Order: sequence, then structure tokens, then C-alpha cells
Amino acid sequence: MRSSSRGGRIFSDEGSLRGQKFGRLKISDPKDEEYSPLHQNGSSTGPPIYDRDPLINAAESSSPYDAPSSPLNNSPWSSHVAQPEESNSSLNVLMGSLLREEGHIYSLAASGDLLYTGSDSKNIRVWKNQKEFSGFKSNSGLVKAIVISARKIFSGHQDGKIRVWKVSAKKPSVHKRIGTLPTLKEYIKHSIKPSKYVEVGHNRNALWIKHFDAISCLCMNEDQTLLYSASWDKTFKVWRISDLKCLESINAHDDAVNSVVAGFDGLVLSGSADGTVKVWRREFQGKGTKHFFSQTLLKQECAVTALAVNQDATFVYCGSSDGIVNFWERENQFSHGGVLRGHKLAVLCLAAAGKLVFSGSADMGICVWRREENDHTCLSVLTGHTGPVKCLAVEESQESKADDRRWIVYSGSLDKSVKMWSVSEQAAPDLQQTEAMQKQQIKNNAT
Repeated sequence: MRSSSRGGRIFSDEGSLRGQKFGRLKISDPKDEEYSPLHQNGSSTGPPIYDRDPLINAAESSSPYDAPSSPLNNSPWSSHVAQPEESNSSLNVLMGSLLREEGHIYSLAASGDLLYTGSDSKNIRVWKNQKEFSGFKSNSGLVKAIVISARKIFSGHQDGKIRVWKVSAKKPSVHKRIGTLPTLKEYIKHSIKPSKYVEVGHNRNALWIKHFDAISCLCMNEDQTLLYSASWDKTFKVWRISDLKCLESINAHDDAVNSVVAGFDGLVLSGSADGTVKVWRREFQGKGTKHFFSQTLLKQECAVTALAVNQDATFVYCGSSDGIVNFWERENQFSHGGVLRGHKLAVLCLAAAGKLVFSGSADMGICVWRREENDHTCLSVLTGHTGPVKCLAVEESQESKADDRRWIVYSGSLDKSVKMWSVSEQAAPDLQQTEAMQKQQIKNNAT
């Protein structure tokens, strides 16, 4: 995500197209659009396409897996099963780690027993039961976001493009790129019409159907007929899944849009580095859509970095660069419900499942919150990563029961690893961690 000057610099994912303020990114060459299969043991080589931030470098150097003597360096991918003592709660257990020597993990998506991981190596790996199942890559664009819709996979990239992949019906391990958003047909159709261009900078114009900066987030609407893409270009766009057509582009914020979520009653929420969370109302007009601004839920100095909505669509959660998670109650006309304080550094990702909310942070920890009515309790802080926790994905466990719902939580980090956790809604709060958090909160209030 992007943090504006108002929130201070968290860390820079990589270069961007937004001029001197955020540096420059290489422009992808048309030949990069050719599909390139990723061999089972292949890995991407060559120089990175972004300027690394000191925090990312620190995360790399602090990783124990970077040691030359580590046997895990024999393969770009390894996995191990955690020992019982690695867990910090009897019901919240670290099940294992997928250790990545290719690059930092920027995106995750889980579907059933499959896990998709995206990194700055441009590769997308597919895991099944903690074993490498498949892999594919794009020849340009760090993988910033992944969403799954039936047999289609959408990946958002640093180069501002969205790539569409399809799983082979005969051989599920084979993924073929079937398109790029915007499609070449739509791009040519719009490029010959001056009215289709919008001003994106000083003496610079671009087609409205194309993001001209990095993709920061992807999400689907309720019935998975629409795809939403958020970008550092201050907009979010709406795409129709059936024909991959861009229906609308919304100039949503005054700075980079870091997150967008859609999931109930035709409402869409967007969070930005400008410090605001906005609510938009979607209406279908003819064959297209029209989004109308509804209200601003939050306006603050620090950047909004992540958004999440619980499964019942009753609560909205927002993570910020100051380490705080705000939440709102939908049933009370989005009244502010309170804040969750569990992190020392920026919240980078959020996920909600059942009664639980998970927040990943630059402090390398993952807070597990349980909601009871309108109250939230921190059950535990999952620790083990040696770099900022950049992304989360959650799937219900096969061991889940009606009286004890359990979840499999995947966490991706800038330490190049993905960790797999088993978390129970019935876990007792970790009193030692809760006491430490309370002391930290008192200290913060005093200062």
C-alpha cells in the first residue's frame, strides 16, 4: 500500500508511476504480455523492478532462512511442519511454514485446499496440502493482489495491469493466461476517441479504462459478477466478469487507494492514503454501473492501509498506518463502534472469519480478535515472522464444528515466507499478551 506524507512513511513496496513523489517504475514492453509458463523448479531471476526500502532490506537481512548454511537454500521452495512448542496457545497453533527464497510475499488467495501466493519475483505459486502443486508467471509486474472466481484467477500487478488466468478443466495444475485488463480490443476501441482520455498529471493524459499506477487491491462483489480494482492512481474501477469489460472508473480519493471491499446491499467501501474511508452506493444503469458517493466513515491524518467486512456484513474494519483498527456497525447506520489497539506499527492487512478478526502488521505480529456482540477481545498474537506481515487469507478448517469453529489462517510476509495457522473461536485469551497490550495502551495514552 501507499502511505501519504500525512501518515509518515511505513515502507515503500516499490517504485511507482506517480512522478518524483514516489519515484519511477519501468514501463512494461508489449512483448511482456506473452504467456510464459513457470516450470516446476523454475524461479525468476534478474534485477528487481523497484527501489527497495530500508525496512524491506532489514526484513531480508533478519531472516534466519537467508543464512548460507541453511539447508533450505538448496531449493527455492521448502515447507516444514511446526513443532508444538512453536504455538502460543493450545487452540491457536502454527501448523507449518512455506519458505520462499524467490522474493517477498505480497499477496495470498485461498480456495478450498489450494493456496495461491504472489511475490515480487512475478511468480504465482499454487500450493496444495503444503506441497507445491503448480506455478505460473507474468513477464512483468510484481504480483500485488490475487482473487479467485470459480476457475478464473485475477492477479493485480505493479505495472497497473490485471491479468486473467484460467484453470484447465482436464489438468487442474495447468493455468493459462486468457487476457489482460483492459483487453486489447477495448484498449484499441477507446484509444481512437479523444473523449476517452482523462488528465492524469501535468500535460499527461491516459485512457480512463486503464490504471496508470500500481494495482493495490482486488475484490469481487456479492454474486461474483463484478471485479473491483483499486490503484495508487487514486481511482477504483469496475469490471464485468462475463466479458472483462471496464464499466466504470471512480475518482475516489485525493491520494492512493489502498483497499476496496464490496459485499453487501450494493455498497462499496474504499480506503486511501489520504486518511479517509468512503462508502459508495452501486446502481445498475442499463448494461453498466454507476457508483454514487454515500458518506465518509473516517477522516484522519494517518493513511488507511486495509479494509475488511465480516461474513455477516454487520461490521466494517479499517487498519491504519498508526497501528490502530477502527470498526463500524452497519446495523446502526455505520456508527463508530470503537478501536482495536494491538500493534506497535502500521496495520498492513485485515481478514474476518466467523467471530474472528485478524490484523497483520509491520511489527511482524498477527492479532487475533474475537467479537462478542459489540465487544472485541484479543485472544492472542501470532508470532514467528521475521518481517512485516503483508497479507492474510482465511479458510474454514475441516476440523471445524458447530460448537467450535476453527479456521486455517495463511500469513504472507516480507521475510519471504508463508505461515499456516490453526485458530479456534473458543480459544481462551492469552492473559500475558493481553496484560502487555493494556500496559502499552496506558503508556500510549500517557504520552
